Amino acid sequence: MIFTDDTEEALRSAVWLANSAEQPDTLTDLDDEDAFLREFPYTGRLDRDEVEVASLRDLRPRLRAMLLAPRDEMAAHVNDALAESRLTPALRRHDGLDWHLHAVADEQPFAERILIETAMALIDVIRADEGSRLSVCDDDTCQSIALDLSRNRSKRYCSTTCANRNAVAAYRARRTAE
Repeated sequence: MIFTDDTEEALRSAVWLANSAEQPDTLTDLDDEDAFLREFPYTGRLDRDEVEVASLRDLRPRLRAMLLAPRDEMAAHVNDALAESRLTPALRRHDGLDWHLHAVADEQPFAERILIETAMALIDVIRADEGSRLSVCDDDTCQSIALDLSRNRSKRYCSTTCANRNAVAAYRARRTAE
């Protein structure tokens, strides 16, 4: 394991949200928010209304900028996010998860909690100098973020769809060259 479970989960959810802005947009309504919550079951306040969906949509460009920034810029983004929120750090254990840090109160708006969880996860990325694990997908037709949590740093694509498309293209190119 590169990072703790809660760091990896925060990175995965932030990447999912940032990538949801790519075409086709996959965060347009409450059903899409429900899909996000099925994949990333957050605790705490969930309003599940159009205002909350809009705040999550508004957060996406900021998450993308944070996740893809060079190390020093990433630190500045993290510091800005932490300065904007009233932090109330507490260790929590719930839903079968071992002790982990909640940096803001569960009553805070969902988008704020995601922003701060992302900032906290990026603290680990910055401290370990592992920013190269976040990159833009290697597929020339895709601008989504690829999160590489593999041991050998081999993940280049944001999804199996992009990886398969490129594998098929490479196979066809080899077959044509023969």
